[in-house]
Amino acid sequence: MLQSGKILNALGSLYESFGYMRFKMNKFEEYDTYVENKSFLTSDNVITFTDTNGKLMALKPDVTLSIVKNTKDEPGIAKKVYYSENVYRVAGDSGSFKEIMQSGLECIGDVGAYELSEVIGIALESLAVLQNEFVLDVAHLGIVSAAMDEAGLSESAKLKMRALFSVKNVNGAEDLLAEEGVSEKGKALIVSLMKIGGAPETAIPALLALSSEKSYLSCVNELKEVLSVVGGKNVRVDFSVMNDMRYYNGVVFQGFVKGAARCVLSGGQYDLLLKKMKRTSKAIGFAVYLDEIEEALDDVTDVDTLVLFSEKNSAEEVASAVRAERSKGKKVIAEKAIPRFLRYGELKKL
Repeated sequence: MLQSGKILNALGSLYESFGYMRFKMNKFEEYDTYVENKSFLTSDNVITFTDTNGKLMALKPDVTLSIVKNTKDEPGIAKKVYYSENVYRVAGDSGSFKEIMQSGLECIGDVGAYELSEVIGIALESLAVLQNEFVLDVAHLGIVSAAMDEAGLSESAKLKMRALFSVKNVNGAEDLLAEEGVSEKGKALIVSLMKIGGAPETAIPALLALSSEKSYLSCVNELKEVLSVVGGKNVRVDFSVMNDMRYYNGVVFQGFVKGAARCVLSGGQYDLLLKKMKRTSKAIGFAVYLDEIEEALDDVTDVDTLVLFSEKNSAEEVASAVRAERSKGKKVIAEKAIPRFLRYGELKKL
């Protein structure tokens, strides 16, 4: 695993190797950029201030909206950009605003099966940069939507069902389906879909066997095509990945690495966001959350060696031990006690 600075450099090199160009934005933009799409943001809390010209400005809580705003629809072209930017938003359960480093990429424009598979493949390679042990959970919101339509769920029930999918609450789903008076066939479809998961080579055939409805099969075959290009290693089909269906519409995914409590990478198709912004393009992208990655950097150290000494050791003894470690190209610190929160590799007691 790499330290944070090296992670950003490695991710940037990875994205550039696929032709993605660096996107650089200002620290703040007009508040209107965000207010109309607050629900697209991780948090709807935004730091604002009034500029000297009277305009309400915001410290950027998100990069995707700014990128969309600065691209144009061009037939046959997919705009490919990546970023490494600080964003300002409420972090986790802290309830406090924090400056968070975020890296990611966006592919906006004429997006088809190749572009979808490319972005998902890059997401996988991004996880490999972060940690040797990782997994990418992938779903397709169109499959879930088609299944709910076929089962005849009301719009209010669909909202509840999406929440149940996100936590794989089969019992809750069965209760909701009963309340809605859904047929046995419809119940079997929804419950079976919720239970399907695992490697693509087993999950896709199971999905294909659930329904013969046209829109459902179209979405399953799209997922099949994309994942066949990406490959099944470190990929799981998992329908608990439920991004906001007001903005996301197709393939969605989340990445996890060993040692991190939450996902460190999240993304998907957000064609509906572009449609809401009166654009004809399609789009897919993802973000890598560096603040979450910090939790997983269990083998990243502040220093290579901690030299622990006492008053009994002479200054020359300590200096000699430090010189010996530094001569090996190591970062060394000498202390009488182990500092709290210090991450070190080797402990040498004198």
